[in-house]
Amino acid sequence: MYLTMLGTGHATVTECYNTCFALQGDGAYADAVFLVDGGGGNTILRQLGAAGIDWKQIRTIFVTHKHIDHLLGIIWLIRVICAGMSRGEYQEPVTIYAHDELISVIRDMSAELLQKKWTAYMGKQLLLEPVRDGDCKVIFGKPVTFFDILSVKEKQYGFCMKLDADQTLTCLGDEPYRECELPYVKGSTWLLHEAFCLYAEAARFKPYEKHHSTVKEACETAQKLHVKNLLLYHTEDSHIRDRKALYTAEGKQYYTGNLFVPDDLERICLSAARPQETQLSR
Repeated sequence: MYLTMLGTGHATVTECYNTCFALQGDGAYADAVFLVDGGGGNTILRQLGAAGIDWKQIRTIFVTHKHIDHLLGIIWLIRVICAGMSRGEYQEPVTIYAHDELISVIRDMSAELLQKKWTAYMGKQLLLEPVRDGDCKVIFGKPVTFFDILSVKEKQYGFCMKLDADQTLTCLGDEPYRECELPYVKGSTWLLHEAFCLYAEAARFKPYEKHHSTVKEACETAQKLHVKNLLLYHTEDSHIRDRKALYTAEGKQYYTGNLFVPDDLERICLSAARPQETQLSR
């Protein structure tokens, strides 16, 4: 399986796109895409194209929460997907998962902003399916458990995908780890965790006021919970050219596993036989 970071930045970045990513299946699901969040606008369409991902391959979408830097790109995707369905370009349904309040927001925004000829496919071929804390679905033939991260800002869900018998990928949305997530995070093969800025620059970016963390805290969490591979995203963009080097240098002081600080459009192999074989490419 492959994970492509379509965007890696926080809400107000201008040097990269907002955080969202695509998982591409393997085996019988090699042509299917599971999209997580959509960023803040129709740049999601450009990012998919630049990553070599055909939007018609999207079969499943998960939206973590209703902040505009995660949600608005989804409305654009609904527009093009439903238009594609009207042209007969989709033979299979597309499912959007989110918590119940967010499903209502997506439905209402689509009804207000999109033409009826497109929204007519919602509930028929484009399925809006609410998930509750602990619900398990099967995506790419793999069990995926959705969980409430207990955000103090806005109701938000993460997920844990079982890649195979002994490997998992856990996404915590865009907020720091909380103890309620321990069953999903401990021993994860892959952990996707936000890191708003360097710990050395916390006074400048004030991550804690925004309920975010720094590279240091994210790496300390991964070390403590025996995470094998840690991927950092949802960052500031003032160091965009040097971000990878700077974040890696700080992170390696607190974490001894495999640390990834991807740029937009980088593609990561999740199924390498050994950690050192994992590849990061553009």
